[in-house]
Amino acid sequence: MTNQGYYLPGLYVREGSIPVPLDWAGSEPGVWRAEDHSDQAVIRCFYRVVCAPEHIHDDLPLLVYLQGGPGSGAPRPLNATADGWMAEALRHFRIVLPDQRGTGRSSAIDGSTMVSLGEPRAQADYLKHFLADSIIRDFEHLRRTIFAGRPWVTLGQSFGGFLTMAYLSNFPQGLAAAFTTGGVPHIPADAYELYSHTFTKMAQRSQTFYQRYPGDQDRVAAIADRLAQGDVVLPGGDPLSVERLQTLGADLGKSGGFERLHWLLDTAFLDGDGSLPATGASSSRATLSQAFLEGVRAATTVTPLYWPLQEFIYADGDCEPLRWAGQRVRDARPEFDTAARPLMFTGEAIFPWMFEQESALRPFGPAVSLLMEEGSWGHLYDPDRLADNQVPLQAAVYADDLYVPSELQLDTLSRVGHAHAWVTNEFEHDGLHGDRVFAHLYRLALERGDLEGLFPTRG
Repeated sequence: MTNQGYYLPGLYVREGSIPVPLDWAGSEPGVWRAEDHSDQAVIRCFYRVVCAPEHIHDDLPLLVYLQGGPGSGAPRPLNATADGWMAEALRHFRIVLPDQRGTGRSSAIDGSTMVSLGEPRAQADYLKHFLADSIIRDFEHLRRTIFAGRPWVTLGQSFGGFLTMAYLSNFPQGLAAAFTTGGVPHIPADAYELYSHTFTKMAQRSQTFYQRYPGDQDRVAAIADRLAQGDVVLPGGDPLSVERLQTLGADLGKSGGFERLHWLLDTAFLDGDGSLPATGASSSRATLSQAFLEGVRAATTVTPLYWPLQEFIYADGDCEPLRWAGQRVRDARPEFDTAARPLMFTGEAIFPWMFEQESALRPFGPAVSLLMEEGSWGHLYDPDRLADNQVPLQAAVYADDLYVPSELQLDTLSRVGHAHAWVTNEFEHDGLHGDRVFAHLYRLALERGDLEGLFPTRG
């Protein structure tokens, strides 16, 4: 850890990084040392530790935040209250915010990295080291080397819940307790099964959106008709296709997503009053506003590793190749065709066209295509160990979760020892970022005695 700390409003922050092997095969977290493996590829694991200023010298338990994603770094807090869960956690914990490998300041990857690696096979082999099996080993190594092996509490949001289940399967001794929010994977993992659920939910969510904003059904159809001409370009030069328009639906599973999409569509057409273009031949040449195009670009642009890794988070051990599971499910659902009306929105799924149309993703395309045919991956989950789990696990399961279906989460939790589910329909998938979800989970765990021993002075 660096010696120099600094302050943000309501926060004291210290930073550090440690070397970790690119490939953990044959190495043990806490034992591996870079100086003993000079011939091994090494990357960096960066982390921040934050606490309330009044707790700088207090011996607080550790809470490590497992970020959603994949391909996303830890949050960069603006202040102590900007993210609801953090405001509550700061009252009880010292918070560790590690950047998952390949993100933030942990040897970040983008398209230029792929180009530098050369051939697609080398690129694919490299990318395979940036999934959950490697991430949890980085964090366990961090715990053992920097935090003296002290067990910590995990808080896993979305993909962070997937990391939690992998952590419980491989290094349960490192955890004192675990919280997950909208992030319990179905075990055994099956991408096709997952997308079969989420595409059904997206069709329902699309219909609900049109029922709430009936004028948007015709507006979306008119936009799609215009895009079908194939000559609309986003700021930055990428084409705006009907398929990319449909991916705006990914926001419909988050708080305020319906409203954000409605107001984005409201700005679509430059001519007239912005409601709809004139009918007939001229409608196919209607002008889409620059404000709308910039809004679509911003709404459909994510961190560089998010889409390249997305489908592979469902690959566990020796399994059938994924072979674009999301696209295969979509192909079996004609209501998601680009020519269908009303136009259905798609959610959290990757498709081959993304790696052709989006310049930021294009360098990843050949490697991702190779990985879609892979049938051997790192082992993530141990059903027997999870059944005998002794680490208290408190999960927030959102009944209407658009990304991690509640029915699949609950099925998994029914087979995990010491697991408790709080099922609620009050929140969307991003409910953790309000001020109620973590506070409620913490209170449930405290009342159950799951945090006993963490706070010895509290009786």
